[in-house]
Amino acid sequence: MGFIKNFQRFKLLLQVLFWGSSLAFALASFYVASDYHFNLGTDILRALILNAGLALGVYINLLVLIPKLLRKKYYIFYAFWLLITMAVSSLLILSLFFVLQHFNRPHLFSTYFFTTGFYVGITSLAKFVHEWIEMQDIALRYHKVERQKLEAELNTLKAQINPHFLFNSLNNIYSLALSNSSKTPQMILKLSDLMRHVLYESRENYISLKKEISFIENFIELQRIRLPENTDLRFELHGDPGNQRIIPLIFEPFVDNAFKHGCKSINPDSFIHISIRIEQEWLRFTCENSFEPTEPPTKDKAHGIGLENAKKRLAFLYKEEDYHLEIRSKEPIFSVALNLKLKTNQ
Repeated sequence: MGFIKNFQRFKLLLQVLFWGSSLAFALASFYVASDYHFNLGTDILRALILNAGLALGVYINLLVLIPKLLRKKYYIFYAFWLLITMAVSSLLILSLFFVLQHFNRPHLFSTYFFTTGFYVGITSLAKFVHEWIEMQDIALRYHKVERQKLEAELNTLKAQINPHFLFNSLNNIYSLALSNSSKTPQMILKLSDLMRHVLYESRENYISLKKEISFIENFIELQRIRLPENTDLRFELHGDPGNQRIIPLIFEPFVDNAFKHGCKSINPDSFIHISIRIEQEWLRFTCENSFEPTEPPTKDKAHGIGLENAKKRLAFLYKEEDYHLEIRSKEPIFSVALNLKLKTNQ
């Protein structure tokens, strides 16, 4: 980035150095061509004439032909006018030399023509390199801004998870406290462990899959206290988490939703079935729960926050081909299926 800024800042200086070097090279060429005899006034004037003619061809190409023809893909017209420009530049040099020296040397036309072509080629290459560097700079800045924007949005989503999770957990413990249950202290300690995971261990974009599964197991135990006795609750784990990684708290909103709607005491067939299957670098998470067909639509906005956040976080942190989320609601079953490509610790 610093190199690019310096390059732009000293662009004029680079051009001065380029043409200064060209002038020095022309003087040296005249000195050698004249058997090492140097006529200061005449040779400097000839060098200036030569560089003026070359500069004419170079800047017509850079400022007119490339933007107006080459950039618009008029390749044939560009080649035609480039040859015309080189020829005119060469004839101008010869004409001025003729006026200066009072004689014409037609055989030098090809020399100056190809010299002009060489200068045009070198400067065109320099222009393309310069524009490529500028485009890279613009692309880097654009991606940096986009990344910062995504990170800000992701942090906002994470901030929304914490209070949503805390409110639900406190409601469960509150129900225990009302019944003077002996499990209340144990559940408070379990909530403390869960909050430690939410507030500290889940700060990274990706965490250990083992920790996330342990969190879900504890979360299920904490939520179990709200279930009626007739609810069929199952949690199955297949496969070894190993050193795989996953985004934190990705299962929590789906599991929380299942407990919210799958544990109605009025339904003798209430169930919640949760499964995590690990096969090499892929994980399949499924969560199914019963729900009442006659249940009115929820007016609780917090209910929708978790599911929407999960969708957005998946889209932010995984490529489209690395995950597939399917949510179905077909009476009397609500189901979530998530196929996710795991990341491995390096």
